[in-house]
Amino acid sequence: MEDLFARLERTLNPELPSLTESQQQLLQELSIDENQPGTILRDFQTLIDLLQPNGVEVSSVNNLLPLKVLSELNSLLSHPIETKLKRPVQKSYPYINGLYLLLRSSGIAQIRSQGKKQILVLDAATLQSWSNLNLTERYFNLLEAWLIWGNNEILGEHQDSLGNLFRCIQLWPRVPDKGLKFPKYEHQHDISYYPGLHNVALLELFGFLSIKHGKPKEGKGWRITSLQCLPFGDAMLQFLFPLGIRGELQDDVNVTFGKLQSYFQPFFPEWEHNLLVPKQGFTDGIYIFKVSLSKAWRRIAIPAKKPLSWLAETILDAFDFDYDHLYEFSYKDHFGRIIKIGHAYMETPPFADEVQIGDVSLEPGNKMTYLYDFGDNWKFDVQLEAINPPDNKIKKPKILEVHGNAPQQYWSEDDESDEDEG
Repeated sequence: MEDLFARLERTLNPELPSLTESQQQLLQELSIDENQPGTILRDFQTLIDLLQPNGVEVSSVNNLLPLKVLSELNSLLSHPIETKLKRPVQKSYPYINGLYLLLRSSGIAQIRSQGKKQILVLDAATLQSWSNLNLTERYFNLLEAWLIWGNNEILGEHQDSLGNLFRCIQLWPRVPDKGLKFPKYEHQHDISYYPGLHNVALLELFGFLSIKHGKPKEGKGWRITSLQCLPFGDAMLQFLFPLGIRGELQDDVNVTFGKLQSYFQPFFPEWEHNLLVPKQGFTDGIYIFKVSLSKAWRRIAIPAKKPLSWLAETILDAFDFDYDHLYEFSYKDHFGRIIKIGHAYMETPPFADEVQIGDVSLEPGNKMTYLYDFGDNWKFDVQLEAINPPDNKIKKPKILEVHGNAPQQYWSEDDESDEDEG
């Protein structure tokens, strides 16, 4: 495959085709099923089946799968890996990590709170929409879930502003025609970081490349001995590259599938429908939050139609803090992405005075972090306990309960002297 970056000038000229005749023929003749061009559909269905009917409990912070589930799922996949790590985690199983990314970024599964437990469950409406798609439609909707909507924050990692498509594009020229070989463990370190092992695994699952596995050493994880680009992968990245450069795959806040449809439909006319993800709208009511800082906590009631900035000020009042600093709310949405809503004086929207409480996509049990004062970094834990029916008697925020003494906002030398004298 020619140097993708050398093609930039040609790419921006719409009169020049991005695929050779042989590549166009390859796409036109391909019939997508559960095992070709890769096993992505088969393995994704295996993950869905594992969650039936009641879901599985996941970790409390990053909502990742536990070891017991990882071991079982790994044995069921078309590419089970061998690891000799003493305490493997989800990241230790790159195929599972990649499949989990698709599961969350597609909206087919979401996190529900049951008491103090976090449960990964299938979303009934989105799963029904998925069931109505044919195999070609499923393949390309998962491709979009990966390359357009696949935010790596879902996996507990920092999001790369360039996205997974560019991570994969940067890998491609590094793979020689005879394959990229890794004689020793340390040689595969580069791909562990960029594009990331879960992206390497997904490249194989989608049929873009093939991977040869080796035997892991004691205390080591997945061993890769070589990568080999496949003709289908050459054609797909050749086709996707100009779309990415032109910004036509730029994501936005609202997840919608079918962005690639008009480009690939001439080759895959079976692609007629897309995954429908229910839009989360305004939820009216009285929101009951338990706000904790250190050992102190406050219970606050606030109407859904009030802006988030009112909640911010009520929290400060409840803990006897002043209003002199900027702040930011952050929480995970339905897709596992981190959403941030800041003070009106910050540079990047959305802003807290423009977002109503009822528009924040939280369910009882979900949490937000309220970061106040970017110098001292006060982090308040804000848990939504309940959404009660609308009540016309409650027209403004109300502090319902106060437990424990709030920490002192500012430290002074006088405070230290008092402690020494005591």
